[in-house]
Amino acid sequence: MFTLEQIESAHQQVKSGADFPNYIQELKKLGVLAFETWVYDSHTKYFGKDGFQVKSSPKYESLTIPVTSDQEQFAEYLKIHQKGKTDYPTFCKHCAETGIEKWNVNLEVMTCTYYDKAGNQILVEIVPGV
Repeated sequence: MFTLEQIESAHQQVKSGADFPNYIQELKKLGVLAFETWVYDSHTKYFGKDGFQVKSSPKYESLTIPVTSDQEQFAEYLKIHQKGKTDYPTFCKHCAETGIEKWNVNLEVMTCTYYDKAGNQILVEIVPGV
């Protein structure tokens, strides 16, 4: 199975959203089936076969996430990030600002789903392949 160190090594290659597809391919090679990232501190749980999972440590001080989400503004921030115009910490701040509590990436069906604090799906996107 994969280790947190292997995942973090792959993540160090990500400088912006434009690098995300390569990162996803590296995770798949390691055996990651899905992962869930919590915006308030960017800790992530990675899931593998047979219930295997590892959890990362928080990456920054806790962000406040409002109860009300702004789907339209979030979609704009996401487009900017995917074009490589913002770094990961900025993207996380934008997620928090627009009410995104977490995202879940399913590497089996190649989707990334963003959720608000009530657990509502705010946006589902297809993860681009490489």
